[in-house]
Amino acid sequence: MKVIGIVGMPASGKGEVSKIARDLGIPVVVMGDAIRMQAARAGLPATDANLGAISGELRSELGMDAIARITIPLIETAAAPVVLVDGIRGDYEVATFREHFPDFVLIGIVSSFEARYARLTDRGRSDDALTAEDLRTRDERERGWGLLRALAQADHTVINEGTLEEFTGEIRSLLRRLGGTT
Repeated sequence: MKVIGIVGMPASGKGEVSKIARDLGIPVVVMGDAIRMQAARAGLPATDANLGAISGELRSELGMDAIARITIPLIETAAAPVVLVDGIRGDYEVATFREHFPDFVLIGIVSSFEARYARLTDRGRSDDALTAEDLRTRDERERGWGLLRALAQADHTVINEGTLEEFTGEIRSLLRRLGGTT
């Protein structure tokens, strides 16, 4: 099984990569969904603060690769030749995926703070920061989990500063080259 991981700062375009993968028939496992399920079990709303706290607690209790280890069975359940994993947040997660899936490929999505903040204010998810300072705080938290070190390990890097159409075309082409269908 080939596993394609996606890493990038908040609102860099990871969710768009997931949409494109689904359009190509590639199953997608979103690491953040495991965190959202934990929040729901605890009766907590899926706010950035709550999801960040749960992620931090899991990493503190189970190790910095906790979310990757929780996600591996979901990836294996997909039982497809290619599976995309959205939402890698740290280098320990990358190491765990590379160890567990010999055919693991990491795509890094890079966008400026300004582009990410503009997207964030448009998409309206419950865990999205609403101010520039909130986004800076979220960025700092995720950097603390090793996100920049994970991004530096990307096998492929895509700059997402242009139009959605340009980004979609580049990602679609890359996923096809990496083994995606249609």
